[in-house]
Amino acid sequence: MIGSVSESLARTAPLMILAAWAVLVLLLVTLFRRLDKEAGYLTFMGILLAAVSAFRLLRSGTAVSLFSGALLVDRFSLLFTLLFLATAGLTVLTSIPLVEREGNGKGEYYVLILTAAIGMILMASSENLLTIFLGLEILSISLYILAGFTRDAEKSVEAAMKYFLLGAFATAFILYGAALLFGVTRSIELRGIARAFALPAESAIDPRAMAGMGLLLVGLAFKLGAVPFHFWIPDVYQGSPTPVAGFMAAGTKAAALATILRLFGVAFRGPNVEPGWIAVLSLLAAFTMIVGNVVALAQTNVKRMLGYSSIAHAGYLLVGVVVTSAVESRQAALSAIVYYLAGYIFMNLGAFAVASVIGRTSGGAEEGYSFENYSGLARRRPFLAALMTIFMLSLTGIPPMAGFLGKFLLFRVAIDGRFYFLAVLGVLNSVVGAFYYLRVVVHMYMKEPSASGMPPGATSSEGISLAFAATATLCLGLFPGWLLDLSRSLL
Repeated sequence: MIGSVSESLARTAPLMILAAWAVLVLLLVTLFRRLDKEAGYLTFMGILLAAVSAFRLLRSGTAVSLFSGALLVDRFSLLFTLLFLATAGLTVLTSIPLVEREGNGKGEYYVLILTAAIGMILMASSENLLTIFLGLEILSISLYILAGFTRDAEKSVEAAMKYFLLGAFATAFILYGAALLFGVTRSIELRGIARAFALPAESAIDPRAMAGMGLLLVGLAFKLGAVPFHFWIPDVYQGSPTPVAGFMAAGTKAAALATILRLFGVAFRGPNVEPGWIAVLSLLAAFTMIVGNVVALAQTNVKRMLGYSSIAHAGYLLVGVVVTSAVESRQAALSAIVYYLAGYIFMNLGAFAVASVIGRTSGGAEEGYSFENYSGLARRRPFLAALMTIFMLSLTGIPPMAGFLGKFLLFRVAIDGRFYFLAVLGVLNSVVGAFYYLRVVVHMYMKEPSASGMPPGATSSEGISLAFAATATLCLGLFPGWLLDLSRSLL
């Protein structure tokens, strides 16, 4: 008994480290109110330690079910754990100037980043609906508070309120869907639910189970930012502190995607149910790509543009989810999704980090995030302009950046799985996306400097975050083999 408990604790080392570090940081900022900067670096150290433990577990290669099947620690969950920790670590480094600027006594910000990461890891590791809901709530509550972190800013409070109200509504969909599935299947475990759907082709599935599946999809599509459940994203991203917006754009999407892959890869499989959800997800993917890219064309605020851009990228990722329905393409589709998501996390966080630095020109006011504020940036801050160019080119999908190979892999598996329409639509939308991404580059290199004054330089912590994000974006594009080999073993 003692051995099994110790084994369970060892397998949950990343979660335990994050939880213990959250308590430690909370005590530190409570007892010593003027150590916010030090608390940021201490938080980063804790995230780094959790990442080392997750990597060691990943190398062991064994899958272990824990706590009576509530959690499954396997390559899938550990690889997503590393992505979540990378997201949290870069966000912490980018946020240190923000917390310092807000004044003493704001170190609780870092605790919320840690608890949000815990919620993400729980969602990716969950093997039953109860722990999925628990992880979702831990993540959501942390993000509600982070969105309204700058309490003196009216838009930040408005963003937090909008996110809270709409997020609570989406959570109710997930909870009601889980209740319906439990009522039909008498199980909250994904494999137990799978038995209710794995029926012969001539058998009818209980309509309550189908309704439960649909409600779960609605709630998760909200978190992913898929159309038509995307309306909260532009306003919330615009009003939230810029590092928080980047954290939501990368981390929340990754957590929602991991949960969708778990649900539709384990629970909702069978000849009677797969054609239905393939059609629904195909429509979601198509409309999400189109709406995200087309509306982003009209934006004049960089944060709103990146918000609509994140919607478009959710559509690209949904193409990969659809392809996982084809047995012969499932492994390749999972590999493409993980690679694309890893590249997206780094290039997206890097873009938001640059926006955070430039936004300080006007004290965080809206004009600090306009396209005009980037005019002539290459002459005034060539380092920032070069980094932003890397991120914009990668988001566009131009080689040799990670974004190019990510899109190529996703669209190739879509063709291999005979989803030709989604592949063609994805390519066309990538062309549309190039217009608003490259518009930032045009402003930086081909426009006269704006009259807003000299933009501030990046602090040491922001510089580390930006350098790491840019290096990862380039290295994933130039040396993709190790990640692709690792992700091919996810099944």
